[in-house]
Amino acid sequence: MTFLHKKQEFKPQELSDYIAPDCHGLNFFEVDGNLRDLLHVYMPDDLRQHMEPHYNRLGEISGNQLDDWSREADKHVPVLHARDARGRNEDWIEFHPSYRKMEDVAFKEFGFHRMSHCKGVLGWQEKVPPIGKYVFQYIFGQSEFGQLCPISATDTSAMLIERYADDATKEKLLDRMYSQDMDKILKGTQFMTEKTGGSDVSQISLQARHEDGEWKLYGEKWFCSAADGDVALLLARPEGAPEGNSGLALFAMPRRREDGSRNPYRIVRLKDKLGTKSMASGEIIFEGATAYPLGEVGAHPNQGLKMMMDQVNFSRLSHGVRGAAMMRRCLNEALTVANYRKAFGETIIDKPLLRRQLMKLMVPTEQALSMFMYVAVNLEQGEKGDEAAARRTRILTPLLKYRTARDNIRVATGAMEVRGGNGYIEDWVNARLVRDAHLGVLWEGTSNINSLDVTTRAVARVGAHEDLGEDLTRQIDSNTAMPGQFAGQLKGLVDQSVKFAEEVARKGKETHARKAASALYHVTTATLMANEGAELGAAGKDARRLLLSRMVIDHKLGAANPLSIEADAFDTAATDALLNDAPVSLEEASRILTL
Repeated sequence: MTFLHKKQEFKPQELSDYIAPDCHGLNFFEVDGNLRDLLHVYMPDDLRQHMEPHYNRLGEISGNQLDDWSREADKHVPVLHARDARGRNEDWIEFHPSYRKMEDVAFKEFGFHRMSHCKGVLGWQEKVPPIGKYVFQYIFGQSEFGQLCPISATDTSAMLIERYADDATKEKLLDRMYSQDMDKILKGTQFMTEKTGGSDVSQISLQARHEDGEWKLYGEKWFCSAADGDVALLLARPEGAPEGNSGLALFAMPRRREDGSRNPYRIVRLKDKLGTKSMASGEIIFEGATAYPLGEVGAHPNQGLKMMMDQVNFSRLSHGVRGAAMMRRCLNEALTVANYRKAFGETIIDKPLLRRQLMKLMVPTEQALSMFMYVAVNLEQGEKGDEAAARRTRILTPLLKYRTARDNIRVATGAMEVRGGNGYIEDWVNARLVRDAHLGVLWEGTSNINSLDVTTRAVARVGAHEDLGEDLTRQIDSNTAMPGQFAGQLKGLVDQSVKFAEEVARKGKETHARKAASALYHVTTATLMANEGAELGAAGKDARRLLLSRMVIDHKLGAANPLSIEADAFDTAATDALLNDAPVSLEEASRILTL
């Protein structure tokens, strides 16, 4: 699997040698045996074989230069310059050179923003499917979290402009939004939040007026991430439009007008954020900024919100990938420390209680990896016309966003604790991981919003839970390598979780929305990991994901008595196998499952 699980020989030459190292200098693709195994499960062979050298190259960059640049950019935050030397409102944001170097990797060298829209990126003859793109983001995100916001925003903004803008707007913007030339590229962003609220967009008050043959924007936006973006998508209310969601229209606003002059809006200040400090978020006032409508404006109702929702699945999936990436980095940091540091006469990886705590980091990390790959595959199938896959995507994306955002905070905090006091010091990556992790529960909807989206919309209105349950059951039934008794237990849990979510939705039990969403997430990931482990084991590869599946069942879906000492034969044997580099055969995994 990965040498992160191997104890390092400890021969201190000086006092500083007692301080455990971090993961800097590793190739983040090479050390991730779980990712490499799952490429065989979720990715077509021709795509996998073509992309693996590129993943390896990015893994080397991510563990070395990108890691350095990310730390530097976090310490040297963006600076807003409100006016030029002659007093004109030509505001611009100054970034540390390290931030620009990270942009070069993402946009120029690998074309993250372009690969889903244009053929030929990285030599792949077709458009890169979602699974291929999100693996790149997963590797990149293990060093830099904040910049994945403008990367995703450019990708999804271009998608909406391509779908809904008129030909003239497309001609103005799209070629440069897809460019990998950093002197020509137009990077995208989305300005949505207002003082009246974030999740409740029905209260948006930014006004669009049709003046002199153009649409112009007046008002302000309160929290605008990637404030330096060249093309911003915004929801605004055309003058005379009704209140509520039906009155909202979608616009694309360039930073500069066609004559090259600055579009009249001002970044009035940058937010002093807890995390993602490398990426600029600000407050913006619009003073008649020219904007181009997407779709027909003035129809009743306007379709702006509906069009914007097309972006939500992609954005939530991207957020889930970021959470998975950060958890992987946290787990790797914890394993590196645990296999190096000595305390009370032995390496701390041998301490039974720490081994249990490492499992609490590993299980959600592996859940997130399986889940985002499954969502990416369903997203592609849905785009190709598979209606059941499209409905599954509708429920999977809020499930992924909801749980990975919450799990990321616990995993980041747990990894910091493994490093000890040094983990609280900004010299080490753990402190930044803890700070950045908290943003996940705010972007693209809080935990309440995402869990309610699952129950009140994806379940109650779409019936997507049924499509999800059917596909999970199909996976269990069709995998003949999965141990029979374990397969039967899984099927029962799938059925129970689907029925519970339907009951919560039917009875309108909002207070149980989080419980229902968590159950669906856990039963989905348990099934995925069981299927993955059995499939890989049957092919002579590592079957350890079967053990992770039971960990989810026992500790996430079980009802343990908090005042009892549970039988721990399985946990002990599974932990020993999972904290060892040696592959676990299907026979051995099946034996441990019976304990």
